[in-house]
Amino acid sequence: MYASIDRSIMWWLPFCFMALLAGGATAGGRGKDGGGGGSERRDVYVVYMGAVPPRTSPNLLQESHLRLVGGVLTRGQPAESVVVQQYKHGFSGFAARLSKAEAAALRRKPGVVSVFADQVYQLHTTRSWDFLQQTAVKIDSDRRSSAPRATKPAASSAAAAASSSPTAGDTIIGLLDSGVWPESPSFDDAGFGPVPAKWKGTCMAGDDFNSSNCNRKLIGARYYDLGEVKRSRSAQSSGSSPRDEAGHGTHTSSTAAGNAVIGASYYGLAPGTAKGGSATSRVAMYRVCSEEGCLGSAILAGFDDAIGDGVDVISVSLGASPYFRQDFSEDSIAIGSFHAVAKGVMVVCSAGNAGPDAATVVNAAPWILTVAASTIDRVFESDVLLGGNNSAVKGGAINFSKLDKSPKYSLITGESAKSSSVSDTNSARQCEPGTLDASKIKGKIVLCHHHAGSSNKMEKVDELKSAGAVGSILVNDLERAVATAYLDFPVTEITSAAAADIHKYITSTSEPVGTIAPTITVTEYKPAPVAAYFSSRGPSAQTANILKPDVSAPGVNILASWIPTTTLPVGESKPSQFNLVSGTSMACPHVAGSAATVKAWNPTWSPAAIRSAIMTTATQLNNDKAPMTTDSGSQATPYDYGAGQVNPTGALDPGLVYELGEDDYLKFLCNYGYNVSQIKLIATSLPGDFSCAGNASKDLISDLNYPSIAVAGLGKAGSRTVSRVVTNVGAQEEASYTVAVAAPAGLDVKVAPSELEFTKSVKKLAFQVTFSGENAAAKGDLSGSITWSDGKHTVRSPFVVSI
Repeated sequence: MYASIDRSIMWWLPFCFMALLAGGATAGGRGKDGGGGGSERRDVYVVYMGAVPPRTSPNLLQESHLRLVGGVLTRGQPAESVVVQQYKHGFSGFAARLSKAEAAALRRKPGVVSVFADQVYQLHTTRSWDFLQQTAVKIDSDRRSSAPRATKPAASSAAAAASSSPTAGDTIIGLLDSGVWPESPSFDDAGFGPVPAKWKGTCMAGDDFNSSNCNRKLIGARYYDLGEVKRSRSAQSSGSSPRDEAGHGTHTSSTAAGNAVIGASYYGLAPGTAKGGSATSRVAMYRVCSEEGCLGSAILAGFDDAIGDGVDVISVSLGASPYFRQDFSEDSIAIGSFHAVAKGVMVVCSAGNAGPDAATVVNAAPWILTVAASTIDRVFESDVLLGGNNSAVKGGAINFSKLDKSPKYSLITGESAKSSSVSDTNSARQCEPGTLDASKIKGKIVLCHHHAGSSNKMEKVDELKSAGAVGSILVNDLERAVATAYLDFPVTEITSAAAADIHKYITSTSEPVGTIAPTITVTEYKPAPVAAYFSSRGPSAQTANILKPDVSAPGVNILASWIPTTTLPVGESKPSQFNLVSGTSMACPHVAGSAATVKAWNPTWSPAAIRSAIMTTATQLNNDKAPMTTDSGSQATPYDYGAGQVNPTGALDPGLVYELGEDDYLKFLCNYGYNVSQIKLIATSLPGDFSCAGNASKDLISDLNYPSIAVAGLGKAGSRTVSRVVTNVGAQEEASYTVAVAAPAGLDVKVAPSELEFTKSVKKLAFQVTFSGENAAAKGDLSGSITWSDGKHTVRSPFVVSI
C-alpha cells in the first residue's frame, strides 16, 4: 500500500453512473430472484421510518418492521428472508431485498418517510497535532491577552488537555469506517481504567477477530454484511469481521484517539511521537466499509448501534459522490447523523475529495460538522541534481532512491523518447502508456509532464520502470503537495517553473545528466496551513444558505497507524506500523478528536455548542502570520476552509456559543421544503399542533442559529437581515462583548446591537446582522466576518453573501 490521496471515488464514478442509468440499487441482489424468492429482480432498499415511537421496545419495533414488509410480499413468503438490516435504537426502519413494485408499495404505507435504493458510499500523527498547537499558540499570542483563559489549563496539546480533564477517560469516539487493526500500539490499554459504565456496546467475533481483541482502549467493534458491495465489485476479501483490510479505519481511529507512540515513522520518514487528538478517549469501531465501498444500509446500522451503544462522538470519513446527491431523507449519513445529534451525539464528517471545483462539498446537512483538508508544516523533499554546475531543483515525493548521489544518469524528456508509431507528441510528453520507445529510455531518467486529465501517474511510472528507466521526474503542479510513495523506484514531482529550468539545462548540452536524491523530511515549512487542492469546496448545492464546509484540519501526508502490508522498500524486513495518507478522511478525525476533548471538559454541552466552540475559535492565519491561501497561492475563502483551521486548545474556552436543538433543525426542514407529516415522522417528539410557518422558504434558512452566516441571492438593490442568539459559557457570568465587522468593499454590514452585556440572570442575548448589496461593485460571493470580543475571548463568525 502506498501513501496517496484518498481518491477511490474517481474509479467509482463510472460504476455509479452506470448503476444510476440502470435505475436500480448499486449493490442489490443479482439475478432474477436475488435470494428473496419470486421471479422479479430484487435489490436492497432502505425503508426509513423516522424516530423511534415513544415507549416502544426494540423487540416490538422489529416485529412491526416484519409485519410491514410482510404485507407487501407474495403470500407465504417470510419477511425474515428479505430483511437484511433493522434499525431500532436511534431511529426506526430496515433494509430489505425487494422488487420495484414492493418498494413502491412500501412508500405508500403510513409511517414511512422514504424508501430508497441502497447506495454505495466511498471512503474519502506525528506532526499534525503539534502543528495545530504551534500555529494556535502563535496566533493566540498575537491577538489575545496573555492571562490564563478562564478555568481551562494552558495545555501543551489537545491530548494533554484531555488527559487532565476529570471526565477524559469516559469519552467514547465511535468511527464508521473500514474496521480496525487491534494489534496496533495506538490501541494498547495500559494505564486505562475500567470501561465507562454508560457503554452498552459489544466486541463482535469474526474472521481473525475475537472478543479478546478489544480492551479498555478499543472497547467495541462491530461489523455489518458487506457481501452486496463485494459481489458488485467482484472482491475477494471477506468483510466478515471488524478487522481492517484497507488500513483506512485504523488510520482514522488512531488519528482521533490513538495512544502516544514514541519512535513512530514511515520507514524513517516523519519521525516522532504519533498520537491521537484525544488520546485518553475510548474507541469503538463500526465496520461499514470494505476497500470497495460502504453500503448505505450498513452505514445506517452503524449509526443506529453507535447511538444505542453510548458513544459521545461519531467520526465519519466517507461520503456520497458530489455529482449524484440524494435528498436528506434518502441519504444514509444525513439520516443517521440527524438522529445521533437529536440524542446528543456529536457527528463529524469529511467534506469530500472532489476539489478544487466549486460546489462539491458533501455531508452538508446543518446538524453535521463538515471538515475540509489543509496542509501542515511538513513536506517530503526529493531533489533533482543536474550535471554541469551541480544545481539542485527542489522536488517532492516519497522514494528511497539508491541512485548515485552524483548527477551521472542521462536525462531525456518524454517527447524525445516518443515511439515512431505514435503521432501525438503531447501524449509522449506526458509519458502516456504505450507512447514511448523503450530503447530510448533504458538506463535514463525521464522527464514527464503530468496533468489532471492524463493517465494515472502510477501507471506511467510502472511502465517506465518496466521499460528500464532508472527514474522519473513528474511535472505536477496540482498534486505535488500530496507526497505519493514510489518506494524504491526514484521518482520526484516538481512544479512547471522548476521544469523550465530542467528543460533549459537539457537543451544547453549534448549530454544532459542528473540524479534523484532520496526523500528527506522537512519541517517548519512555510506557508502552512494551505487549503488542500483535493478538498471539496462550497457552496453547498443543497443548502446555499448554510455555509459549508465548517472548518478545516490537517489532511495532507498524515502519519497514523496502518495495517501490515507486503510491499516493503528494499532492505526492510517488516512492514511499517504507520503510513502517510492524504484526504479529507484524515482531516475528519482531527476534528473528532478535538470535539471529544471539548466534550471531556464540558460533558453537558450539546453537539451544537461543541461545534460552535470549534468553529468560532478556528484560525485563519498561516505560520507566516498571513491569511491562509489555496495551493495555487490565491487567498483562501470560507468556501475553502469554512471558519478556518481547527484550534484544539482554543475550543476549550470559546466564551460564547451558538446553540441549536432538534426543534431548530425541524424548522430548517420546514424551510427546506419538507411537509409537516414528514417532519412529525422524522422527529423524536413533537407537539400535536406543530406546524411549519406560512412563509417558510429556503431564504429563511439563513436565520438558523449557526456559527457562520450564508445569504444566497441578495439583489444589488436589496438587503437581508438575519438573527442570531449567543450563550455565555465563559467563567465570568458578567461579561461585556463588543463587535467588530470585517466586510469586503461594496457590501454594507451592520450589527445591532453592537454591544452585548451578560449578567448572572442574562445568559443568552440576540443580535441582528443586516447585509446590503446596494453599493456592491460586482456580482459574486463576498465574504467577511463578525467577531465578538470581551478582551479575553475572540468569537468569530465568517459570512458569505452571494450577489
